[in-house]
Amino acid sequence: MSTLAHTMMTAARSADSGLAGPGELDRYPYTEAHGADRVVAPAWESADQELGRVGRRAAGSRGRGLHGQLVQQLGQMIVSGDLGADRPLVPEEIGQRFEVSRTVVRESLRVLEAKGLVSARPNVGTRVRPVSDWNLLDPDIIEWRAFGPQRDDQRRELSELRWTIEPLAARLAAGHGREEVQQRLSDMVEIMGHALAQGDSITFTRADAEFHSLLIQVAGNRMLEHLSGIVSAALQVSGGPVTGCDRPTEASLTHHARIVDALSSGDGPAAEAAMRQLLTVHPEVERVVPAPREH
Repeated sequence: MSTLAHTMMTAARSADSGLAGPGELDRYPYTEAHGADRVVAPAWESADQELGRVGRRAAGSRGRGLHGQLVQQLGQMIVSGDLGADRPLVPEEIGQRFEVSRTVVRESLRVLEAKGLVSARPNVGTRVRPVSDWNLLDPDIIEWRAFGPQRDDQRRELSELRWTIEPLAARLAAGHGREEVQQRLSDMVEIMGHALAQGDSITFTRADAEFHSLLIQVAGNRMLEHLSGIVSAALQVSGGPVTGCDRPTEASLTHHARIVDALSSGDGPAAEAAMRQLLTVHPEVERVVPAPREH
């Protein structure tokens, strides 16, 4: 096993146990909680019992701090529909129910406004905005939708989006052969292989997310590069067998390796075809997009 593989697998297991991993591996995204752990109160009126006392909790919500935790709670409630469109959000009421300061409430509402979830206007106050105004490509909103009542729609939409983005990125990446990136992609496949052999799904997921993010970044298209975070979020919140990346399998590993081989030889069409095969491992996807043609 390479040094990188050993380090990454050790870090993943440390993260799973609640311990900080070493160095740069802390930045790798991976699933932190099951959907059941993200369920919020069914109504605003009961939120103080289920979600209150935010300030007294241990640091959570991915270490975002106090206002980040409040953003997480309010965001989940808006996306789930517990706080419907045009619902007024009174800062004083929020502060009382969640036992946080006005400053924390104000910062949290600003974050939600930047995501398109709420709007603040003079003489009107802060209100929940309709879904059509949300930034649906925001990684937080992707996560909140994926663990809420819209999870089936979110999974389908993410699959369709990935099918649009990633085959093209794979084709373009074959024409931008940077040796250090090629090696990194190979390392990710090696790590995924060791993780699969040891039944380590966390490490597999982390390496998988890194693989797809790198592939998009090396495609040489800056607009596509800005979508790499969306693909990473999709890999973390799919919630079921939608594509070949959702769980460690030999088929998934084989397709990832085929992509690397095609990139190494500069074969764009082969890289694109391998990516399409990867994204069409499960029958559910075939109902969304056509299976790749055999040449």
